[in-house]
Amino acid sequence: KPLWSSHTVPGAGEAGVDTWEGESWKNRSGANAWTYMSLDPDRGLVFAATGSATSDFYGADRRGRNLYANSVLALDAATGRLRWHQQLVHHDIWDWDLPAPPALIEVTRGGRTIPAVAQMTKMSLLFIFNRATGEPLFGMEERPVPSSSVPGEAAWPTQPFPVKPAPLARTTFDPAKDMYSLTAEHAAYCRDIWDKNRMFAAPMFTPSPLDGTMVMFPSTVGGGNWSGLSYDPGRKLVFTNIMNLGQVARMEPRDPADGRGPYRRTSPWKTGYARFWNPETKVPCSAPPFGELVALDVNEARVVWRVPIGVFESLKERGFDATGTPNIGGTIATASGVIFIGATIDRRFRAFDADTGKLLWETMLPASAHATPMTFVGRNGRQYVVVAAGGDGLLQSPVGSTIIAFALPGR
Repeated sequence: KPLWSSHTVPGAGEAGVDTWEGESWKNRSGANAWTYMSLDPDRGLVFAATGSATSDFYGADRRGRNLYANSVLALDAATGRLRWHQQLVHHDIWDWDLPAPPALIEVTRGGRTIPAVAQMTKMSLLFIFNRATGEPLFGMEERPVPSSSVPGEAAWPTQPFPVKPAPLARTTFDPAKDMYSLTAEHAAYCRDIWDKNRMFAAPMFTPSPLDGTMVMFPSTVGGGNWSGLSYDPGRKLVFTNIMNLGQVARMEPRDPADGRGPYRRTSPWKTGYARFWNPETKVPCSAPPFGELVALDVNEARVVWRVPIGVFESLKERGFDATGTPNIGGTIATASGVIFIGATIDRRFRAFDADTGKLLWETMLPASAHATPMTFVGRNGRQYVVVAAGGDGLLQSPVGSTIIAFALPGR
């Protein structure tokens, strides 16, 4: 029988309900535990990362910070009682939910080992908290962000940023120096859509405007996504893959007969989830790298190395083979210092050196592996690495339905 439940949208009389103006918490969807949860059995804690409250881009009907959406929650595993929380996006109107699972790591400071939980985000911000208390181990501060021009909307005036590390993906864009320039035809396409749609570069956490079309980094798919982090406790490193991909958006009035609110988000491609790329080729309109694999030292919250991951065949043929590609799907770290990852839209499966980021091996899959690999030792004593190559059309990669296992040659 059910043992306990914990409300991610608080009800009347519950802590956090005052972060929803009026009774906007009622019948509110979203704020779900977007991915799987993480368990600390020694401390009896379950960690969950939650998504944004509905709707994704319009929040005039839910003014306030909107706890416990977009939050890391530490729950008592036996009772469901909330031990601590950290909200990482206040009043989300960018679809910047927390799709990555909280990662349990350890941080060493002054000879003391601190159990920690690390949260990768779509904003490409990596937050590291004390697992028991929720204290930010490398600082966290509220920084002013732009306000909204949409009538009735009240964007929260500040957003949380970790003091360390710096954002892992692109968060700014200068069209004078950051526009794509590798090939003439794609560069012309990007300049054309920029000029025709009165696009402008917007700072991070800018609400979608009514006048003009903003380009803001990262996009609604990140930054980081459900791939999250893998952890090498011996090397004290975490690994994550990120995208340098922007979003394109503006708000427009909705037909009152629609019944879904007075405004909706759209773009030159008539979708609220537009990326700053050519939708046909999936080549971004910003300068490469478009996707990267990053390693960080958890004791110092410092990037140790970063390398492009993924290739566009059309660009590789012209000599541009270090561009990276958009990617979704995670890494696994192994004790031998080999990192395995699929993720990229080029259908490759790769192995990297954990210490240097050097590419050790790659192979072609029947479809892209937008999944996290796993590893196990078989009855024959050989170690296998397995990945699901489903493609699923995500980021318009080819669709497949295959699980593939790899191993070193038998002795």
